[in-house]
Amino acid sequence: MSTTASLNSTLTSTGAAVPPCDVLIVGAGPAGSACARVLAQAGVDVMLVDQHPPGRDKTCGDGLIPDAHQALARLGLLNEVMRRAQPVSHVGCIGPRGGRVDVPGSLAVLPRKELDAVLLQGARDAGARFEQARFEAALEADGRVVGARLKRGDEVVEVRSRWVVLATGAVPKALTAAGMCERHTPSGIGLRGYVKAPQMVGKITSLEVIWDQAVRPGYGWIFPAPDGHFNIGVGVTDSHRVLGGRALKKDVNLREIFERFVTAYAPAAELMRVGELVGELKGAPLRFTLSGAKWTRPGLLVTGEAAGSTYSFTGEGIGKAMETGMLAADALLAHADDTRARAAYEAGLSALKPKFQLYEGANRVNAHPWLADLVIWRAKKSPRVLRRLAGVLNETSNPGNIVSLKGITRLFFE
Repeated sequence: MSTTASLNSTLTSTGAAVPPCDVLIVGAGPAGSACARVLAQAGVDVMLVDQHPPGRDKTCGDGLIPDAHQALARLGLLNEVMRRAQPVSHVGCIGPRGGRVDVPGSLAVLPRKELDAVLLQGARDAGARFEQARFEAALEADGRVVGARLKRGDEVVEVRSRWVVLATGAVPKALTAAGMCERHTPSGIGLRGYVKAPQMVGKITSLEVIWDQAVRPGYGWIFPAPDGHFNIGVGVTDSHRVLGGRALKKDVNLREIFERFVTAYAPAAELMRVGELVGELKGAPLRFTLSGAKWTRPGLLVTGEAAGSTYSFTGEGIGKAMETGMLAADALLAHADDTRARAAYEAGLSALKPKFQLYEGANRVNAHPWLADLVIWRAKKSPRVLRRLAGVLNETSNPGNIVSLKGITRLFFE
């Protein structure tokens, strides 16, 4: 293949402790594994590294909405994921006054521990090599990234590559080490736990998202997972503020919000009462709206949540992480030239940016839960409004328009 040949032609013998590769991908989550699978299927020599061993846990809501299904279908892994996942037919939107509307969609739940294992195995099956190692720094020559310094066990090794792709998630350490971090604080934060409660199977069947004064300025969720388990958590999508040029965490205590959530929302209270908490509640940072990091520099691309691929308002990021990872792979396959490959990737992300900004606009629901009551009330009365909500899931409707002044006015006249 010409692209592979052009990548290989730039590699030279360096005496590194690890053989060189065409593309070194750091991070074996959804973005990194998706990028690795697409490249490896095209014959590119890919090395995929992660500081954790395969099967590591990841704090996440675990919901797979339509964009995740589409990405998995392109990767050829949808059937394998759905064989393991809990299929779900609706998102249940619950407002502060108890109003509810069920929005249909292609949905499922699979714990990230299992999903990431499927994606990593898919990359390896396509021919990608995997190593457990931690990114320490980028290697540079003549102003271009030409590989990375990795810590593997107690030794530090150098890997030379034509390209490095950072898919290292929301923690900014690797971004900072590579000189790509523009914002060290997260956009939001989430807290998640797993509860085993076979007694609740059949009682909670939707991806339930709850807005309430008790969880303001965030939201709560309960998602049915496989084998009688449930993913329960709370998220705050605007957890930090800029003051005097510094980003500071707002006065937000997720554990307190979680306790208020399971007290205020009766199904959550019942779930925690009859179920068994599996492990501990775990928190994690979130990076939204394709912001907070440089997307490229010569020889290096940033993808997935490291690039801010999670939506604000909903906190969903699995599908967009895979999508951005595949955009990175597509750019590298289409262009041997560094400048053109970077430009193609940045153009792909820029094309997604308006969607993220619209979700940022819809984020006002989390700060003003009464807006959820209003939209739910109208959706129960208007099939057209319900279709628009379904369109938000399918990315055919503008979520920001629904809760804008114009959108709210339209609710009363449809």
